[in-house]
Amino acid sequence: MAKVTLIFALLLVALGLAGFIGTGSIHPTALIPTWFGLALGIGGFLAISPSESRRKLFMHINVTIGLLGFIGATASGIHAYVHATSAGMEPDHIALASQGFMAGLMLVYVIACVRSFIAVRRARKV
Repeated sequence: MAKVTLIFALLLVALGLAGFIGTGSIHPTALIPTWFGLALGIGGFLAISPSESRRKLFMHINVTIGLLGFIGATASGIHAYVHATSAGMEPDHIALASQGFMAGLMLVYVIACVRSFIAVRRARKV
């Protein structure tokens, strides 16, 4: 699962950089997915370990980062959309797409981690 974490980290870094460049390199908040990607990448590298307890610790930290990223991106996207529409303005579609894509990536990552954790626990019982 650590290698899957590295793939998701790369996707988040690419999303952040694409969002930053797509907004004309004006809004530094477009780089938020990049920071989550870097955090997952560091945790993913640390989870590549022969020690089961170390791998387990860092994968649990990574899934927590993923869950926080999902909640944050979802809440931020909903807030931005509601705020813009209630003010009678058009929402920033690039920002909403970036937040939605980040939320989707993080949700898929968290679900994959939970399924992996369940599979490992079931395999241990047999």
